[in-house]
Amino acid sequence: FWDFLILFFCLPVVIFNEITKKRLLGDVSCRIVPFMEVSSLGVTTFSLCALGIDRFHAATSPQASARPIEQCQSIIAKLAVIWVGSMTLSVPEILLWQLAQDTSPVSGMVTEYCTMKPSSNLPESVYSLVLTYQNARMWWYFGCYFCLPILFTVSCQLVTRRISSTEKKTECRGTKHSQCESHLNCTIIGLTIIYGLCTTPENVCNIVVAYMSPDMSKQTLDLLNLINQFFLFFKCSVTPVLLLCLCRPLGQAFMDCCCCCCEGCGPDTASSEGSADSKLKTEMSSSIFFDKPRESPPPLLALGTPC
Repeated sequence: FWDFLILFFCLPVVIFNEITKKRLLGDVSCRIVPFMEVSSLGVTTFSLCALGIDRFHAATSPQASARPIEQCQSIIAKLAVIWVGSMTLSVPEILLWQLAQDTSPVSGMVTEYCTMKPSSNLPESVYSLVLTYQNARMWWYFGCYFCLPILFTVSCQLVTRRISSTEKKTECRGTKHSQCESHLNCTIIGLTIIYGLCTTPENVCNIVVAYMSPDMSKQTLDLLNLINQFFLFFKCSVTPVLLLCLCRPLGQAFMDCCCCCCEGCGPDTASSEGSADSKLKTEMSSSIFFDKPRESPPPLLALGTPC
């Protein structure tokens, strides 16, 4: 959902700015777009960490094959912590950026761009904190939003694989459950690889800009910033598709939802049978992934008449 927000709000602003050299929504977009982009990195980072912890608990749980389904309130609470934490850590971006104007020496037209410069109207204590954040921004990006999710995921996967290999020797778990665990682990690894590949150029550019910015022209800096935003939009586009492809129950449920929307105009017997078939397959596959408890069969009705 956060990837959708990035593509819906930030992508049009960036495209409009590149075409017209005018900033859509002015100073507001200069502050909101970086805030949402950094929040997106935080949401992905802490989500990958939470998924790694979940896989670790699944591997170390003594009764992993009979784990109950997590309650909706617990999931919402975790998502709230991830989202609120990510947005809180991104608040300095709102105070760091502001709108600036420049006259092109070639065409003579006034262009608008966003510059990383705290406003002098801020209180002295806040201004010093924003300056500290600006100086440490490069290493904060690299440590929290790049190293943390990758190291966290790799360490959790290594521990999980070691425990799984030990349990395979003792044959404690069923085949279906082991396949389920391997599918979920592959999903997390795939998400981490995409995230790492898409954030590597941004971290490289940040390091280059931090140490070579006096020797670089404004056009080069703008091009590097555009490349960073392109990779961010690419990540936001690829991640949901990858998740739907790797996570089979989620992908099957999404396809069934699309099929139901398409068949809503003129349902027939064949389509209803097909949808019932697909629903049964989805329930079976999801029961493998989420370990639904078996329902007890309904009691047999008494035969006979009241007499």
